Amino acid sequence: MDKALTGIRVVDLTNNQAGPSCGQMLAWLGADVIKVEEPGKGDVARYSQRDRPDADALFFLSFNANKRSLTLNLKHPRGQEVFRTLLKTADVLLENFGPGVIDRLGFGYAAAREINPRLVYASIKGFGSYGPYRDYKSYEPIAQAMGGAMSVTGFPDGPPTFTWPSIGDSGTGMHCVIGILAALMQRHATGEGQQVEVSMQDAVVNLIRVSLRDHQRFGHAMERTGNQLGAGVPGTTYRCRPGGPNDYVFIFVQQQMWHPLLRAIGRDDLIGDARYETQEARWHHKTEVDTLVDDWTSKRSKHDAMKILADAGVPCGACLDTGEVLTDPHLLAREMIVEVEHPARGRYVTVGNPVKLSASPTTIGPSPLLGQHRNEILAELGYTDAQIRGLAAEGAI
Repeated sequence: MDKALTGIRVVDLTNNQAGPSCGQMLAWLGADVIKVEEPGKGDVARYSQRDRPDADALFFLSFNANKRSLTLNLKHPRGQEVFRTLLKTADVLLENFGPGVIDRLGFGYAAAREINPRLVYASIKGFGSYGPYRDYKSYEPIAQAMGGAMSVTGFPDGPPTFTWPSIGDSGTGMHCVIGILAALMQRHATGEGQQVEVSMQDAVVNLIRVSLRDHQRFGHAMERTGNQLGAGVPGTTYRCRPGGPNDYVFIFVQQQMWHPLLRAIGRDDLIGDARYETQEARWHHKTEVDTLVDDWTSKRSKHDAMKILADAGVPCGACLDTGEVLTDPHLLAREMIVEVEHPARGRYVTVGNPVKLSASPTTIGPSPLLGQHRNEILAELGYTDAQIRGLAAEGAI
């Protein structure tokens, strides 16, 4: 079965997470994503945080599934020649080099457009290619700090806090996917490609727009509120049995859910009690309400508490730890946690595609070994076996 992006070729020059996560999503959707890597070295993620010496790191495997790998020396004249040939066949070029690097290699947007006017040229940068910070480098925590996310994360008596969900890296990657797909759609009308740029800071700012809205509503910088969600009560985490570090549930109750909550926890006697009957009243008696709910949840496991409240129509989520996520029956049923066979590692568990297309289901494959598809891709570009051997002997591939 053809996939949604069958026929689209993506040349992926990216390393680490932000760019590779973008390329992986395009590959999951059916694009032919060719990961171009430095010979003998490859993406730094292959060996950073490596958990075993005979295989690529799980970090690399997490962001490079379904791709093909071509080793190419972009500093070698013959390697650059091969790269130009590859670009002529490409629909998308994806890069996340540091400021100015790809221009010095001779493949900035203007040069790439000369090679292939239909090319969608996608760049992920820490701060973008213009603006006062354009020459600054960035990583995930820096993007969260500069995008404002850290300032609103954590508890009131603690410092600004980094959050582990990668809103700066993978969040930027998903924004870039949207830009690439939009540019490909526009190309249908114009016949020409264009440049797509997403900065990590910009992506984080987009993701904290609610906090920015609240700044304008209240006229001051937003404070850290821990797990409390707005003025909703109940609207935070509550303890569960047996009392481990992740034995909590998050409960959030809007006005129409208050009575169902009381019935579910066996406190029908409080229905109609003026102290708790409205959201404003519950906020004024927040400590009492939180204690009331906590007394009930603390006598139950988080999964039992979640099921009872969810069955009553009350939003409640168990705080799953990473092991529970990897074995969660709902995620397994939705193929969000899948097993993949890798030529070096054997079978391993990884994350599936969160985007579900009815006519284009995703099959999750392994990430490529370094240079695994080199000869195959070069043959597709018209190079003979003898020419490939010559390029290898010169150090171009």
